Formats: sequence, structure tokens, C-alpha cells
Amino acid sequence: MTFVQTLLRSPVVAALTWPHSVDRYLELVNPMWAAKEVRARVVRVATETRAGAPVATITLQPTRTWNGHLAGQYVQLGVEIDGARRIRCFSVSSPESGRGDRITITVRANPDGVVSKYLVECARPGTIVHLSQAAGGFTMPEPLPHRLLFISGGSGITPVMSMVRTLLRRGYGGTITFLHYAQSPAHQIFADELAELPPNVHVHLVYPGQGGRFFTPMELSRLVPDYPDVDTWACGPAGLVEKIQAAYDGGDKLRVEYFKTPVLRGTAGGEVTFTKAGATAANTGTTLLEQAEAAGLTPEFGCRMGICFSCTSHKAEGTVRNVLTGEESSLPDEDIRICVSIPVGNCAVEI
Repeated sequence: MTFVQTLLRSPVVAALTWPHSVDRYLELVNPMWAAKEVRARVVRVATETRAGAPVATITLQPTRTWNGHLAGQYVQLGVEIDGARRIRCFSVSSPESGRGDRITITVRANPDGVVSKYLVECARPGTIVHLSQAAGGFTMPEPLPHRLLFISGGSGITPVMSMVRTLLRRGYGGTITFLHYAQSPAHQIFADELAELPPNVHVHLVYPGQGGRFFTPMELSRLVPDYPDVDTWACGPAGLVEKIQAAYDGGDKLRVEYFKTPVLRGTAGGEVTFTKAGATAANTGTTLLEQAEAAGLTPEFGCRMGICFSCTSHKAEGTVRNVLTGEESSLPDEDIRICVSIPVGNCAVEI
């Protein structure tokens, strides 16, 4: 860290710039100057696929405050849209990085997604975005096993590609089996790169939308006969990951990351009270975020997957169930993530 960076992060400078951070003032001079926060400049936007919702890889040049990432990790990315900062989580698709290194994210323009559509359709070289430091435990161990199995579906390929690219850059000499599911060849992300991987990477692409056989233990056994004993990473929609978990039957060789949260509904009944809005609605059994939006409210949220904590709100009373873990909590006056919390009976939350 340079002397200037140390000075800018000092309590004295923080006191002089209060109530704003020093980064607020640096941003006015140059958006890529930062003492603590991480920002990034879009360097390139490359289209990956156009079938269905288009997919693009965004190359980002972070500020020197970026600490780097491990293959498989994600970032929270924020963009300014209509005067408000919108935040979503995206896996880093480029190989592991160090301080200030360029990175890529590969984004599918979800038709209902504000941030993903903006990045794919509107971002241009020079666009400035906000980043968190990298996070997440969906990473590879050290030392590396001699055999690896990667299973991904749809956009769940992005953290897996970060791992494969990292392994190849390190000169990994073991055997990699890479099984990926996409709707069709036209929907296949990284198609050209997958076709050119070296011989020690055995790629199997499956297209259920065109008659390909979707995941079954029998099919996996055909490709990897001793798969329960091979170190495995799986990322994709909840339905795919849950089938893989069932096939491994609790084995310790499997690491998973949900591309989407599992679909878990509560039992409708009772009422949900949104205390700040002074509104009450019948409990429909969906998440508090979904019920608030159905009631015409606009609570803050980010990833909608329980990762970024942007939607954290105060629950005054009632019981909620976490859709990720199934755990229930009846504690009064607790902070909850409304995107992954389902009310059980009556509930009051400060929205």
C-alpha cells in the first residue's frame, strides 16, 4: 500500500470528510480513484450467445482496492439506474486474480432482471460499476486432487469455467471431466473455448431441449463410473443440483452452489403486516420480498438469493422459515433477509 493510500484511509481524513467517506470526494475527481471502495471500468462487452436471453462477457478493470479472487467466487456488482444503485451477484468467470487485475463476469440478460439486462444491453467501454470484494466458499482445495469432476447447468457454468481456466493456467496435469447442460447448442456459453480444451479435459455437453438425456445417476455412472469417489463441483439451477445431491447421497466429495434458490413454499394462512407502509395482506406462503412486491411495495433487494444482505429488514414479531436451510425462527425483534424468508402464520416486518 502506498503512502497516499495509507493517508486516505486514516481516521484523520475520515473525520475531515464526515459525514461522507473520502471515496465520495475522490469519485468526483476520478471515478477510478478509491481509498477503500472497489469500482471497475468496463473495458469490453463480448456477446457469447443470442439465443433466448442473450449472454455477454463483461471485462472489468477494477481499482487498486480490488484484492483479487479465487476461482469459483462471486462479486456483488452495483450499477446506477434511474438514479438508484441496483446490486446483483455474479460469479467471476475469469481465472483467479490478484490485486487490481482485470476480471470478467458472464451475464445472461434475464428478461425480468434490471441489472443483467443493463449490463448486456447498455454497458459500454468506459461504464463505471461498483464492486464488492470477492466472496464465497465454492472454491478448490490445496493441494489439488488428481481427478476432478465439474457439473454445471445454464449460467452455472461461469464459476466452473473460472476453475477450469485457473487449472489450465497453472499447468494442471490431472484429469478433468466437465459435464454441462444447456438448452441447445445455440444456448451454449463458451462454445468455442470448450471445443479447444486440452486432452486432459473431457467435455460432455448435453442438450435436453433437443432430446439429450438429462441428469440421472445411471447416465453419470456411464461417463464417470466411480463418480461418488471423485472430487466434484456442481453449479446450476436448484432442480439440477438437488438431483446431483441425491445421486451422491450425502457423500463428502461433492461441493455445490445453487444458481437459483430452491423453490420452497410455506403454508398460506395468517396475515403479513408491513409496519412502515401501514399495510396488511393475506400470507400467500411465498417469501416476504415477493409478498411485499405483490402488495405494491418496493423494498430494497439485491441478489434475491440470500447472499448480499441488501434486503435485510427488521422482523417485529412472528415466525419465518429460511428457504435455503428450512430452519424456522420465532425470535422477536430480529433482522432477517426477506428474499429467503417465508412467514409461517402471522408476521410483522418493518417494510
